Amino acid sequence: MSRPLVRVISTSYPSRTEEAGCVEITPNITAELNNRGELIGIEILEASTFIRDSVLESVQARVLDLAKAKTA
Repeated sequence: MSRPLVRVISTSYPSRTEEAGCVEITPNITAELNNRGELIGIEILEASTFIRDSVLESVQARVLDLAKAKTA
């Protein structure tokens, strides 16, 4: 069974101004800014991988915390 792969997630916040620039947060995450330097959007490339890795890291951290609690 094939899973859908999300390559790009782009979200824009309500703004009356257009994008004037962007800042690369990480190689796959870009913050979009208006002419006043305010955040108006975020773009995530290879979004499926990013989300998967973020969820796995969170779950692993919780499992390790549970393991520590059981041994304490």
